[in-house]
Amino acid sequence: MTACDLCSNVGDLSELAVVPKDAVVALCGVCHPQVRGDVDLDENHWRCLNDSMWSETAAVQVLAWRMLNKLSATDWAGSLLEMLYLDDELREWAEYQEVVAAKHVDSLGAELSHGDGVVLIKDLDVKGGGFTAKRGTAVKGIRLVESNHEHIEGRVSGQKIVILTKFVKKQ
Repeated sequence: MTACDLCSNVGDLSELAVVPKDAVVALCGVCHPQVRGDVDLDENHWRCLNDSMWSETAAVQVLAWRMLNKLSATDWAGSLLEMLYLDDELREWAEYQEVVAAKHVDSLGAELSHGDGVVLIKDLDVKGGGFTAKRGTAVKGIRLVESNHEHIEGRVSGQKIVILTKFVKKQ
């Protein structure tokens, strides 16, 4: 039975290309969205890199290095990263960053820019804020979250919040 190349979970596997080479790894439903950046990293899940970083498969080593790098602020990941040796070619591959022209777009597909004004199209419960941002609320002077094209930041009721772009329309 095939298992995830990073955490060894079995089942629900999908392939991920490790760019820029034509190498493919099999990832489970927990690893895949975290590697792609679609969901927040679950630090405890990634302790599995302690084993997978020693894989004989170059693409797995590269992916382990990339994930450890993302988690390097934690003591355990920083220590593992220091132990992981990659030769020059693998290090260059691991450090490769694909330039993606991802744009921030609103619910209607209009491109958003820093400083734009938007209107909420849905009532949103503000986590940690203790209030609901009501549909129709205008948010002026938004800031784009560069690390995630689905997030913007703005002030609602005097509090800075992160808003999903799918819940706004450009003014």
